Amino acid sequence: MTTANEIANKLAADNNLTKAQGKALVDGVFKAIADAAASGEEISLPGFGKFKVKASPEREGRNPSTGATIKIAASKKLTFAPAKALKDALNK
Repeated sequence: MTTANEIANKLAADNNLTKAQGKALVDGVFKAIADAAASGEEISLPGFGKFKVKASPEREGRNPSTGATIKIAASKKLTFAPAKALKDALNK
């Protein structure tokens, strides 16, 4: 599975749902994660992992074309740390 639609179709097939219901579930989960992240909350999914918002401070960088020093603005990034159970399952 590589897309949200494929995940939705699998959920629908495995749980006797319509494709529309599966898509609604997937969209709802993604929206809940996005809303929590936008609020700065940590999202913990036991057995799967944690999504966290990480602040990156302003820093200096270089323009690769000219070599000139530039300021890179501060930003927030969403990081994911897999749970031990997921890491173990991947490394079997």
